[in-house]
Amino acid sequence: MKNIIVRNTSQTPIYQQLYEQISSQIINGDIAGDEVLPSMRTIAKELRVSIITIKKTWELLEQGGFIYTVKGKGSYVKENSQQKLKEKKIDAVKSLLQDSLVTCKEYGLSTTELIAIVTTMYDNIDD
Repeated sequence: MKNIIVRNTSQTPIYQQLYEQISSQIINGDIAGDEVLPSMRTIAKELRVSIITIKKTWELLEQGGFIYTVKGKGSYVKENSQQKLKEKKIDAVKSLLQDSLVTCKEYGLSTTELIAIVTTMYDNIDD
């Protein structure tokens, strides 16, 4: 795992921040399948967060199908096919967009207007 950033001032709970960052690294292949994750205590110490927060994060990662735990051995990244990783990416994006799309619909934006906005914003993102 690399470059995990905890924002204490964020409205997003820390466990959710960690889940999003770690799952993103797994989806993007930055963390390989069957790679062992650092222990919960190690991560908690490095990030200066509660072990309970890390436990919650690990539980979410297991529920999401990103990791598995072997009692007494540790937690490992689940081996996923490219198709499965692509599905996870799409599901993650859908989840992020859901509330925004509801708001867009409430504002009366048409699909065409929304696509134009998204296209413009996407094209203006620096790589």
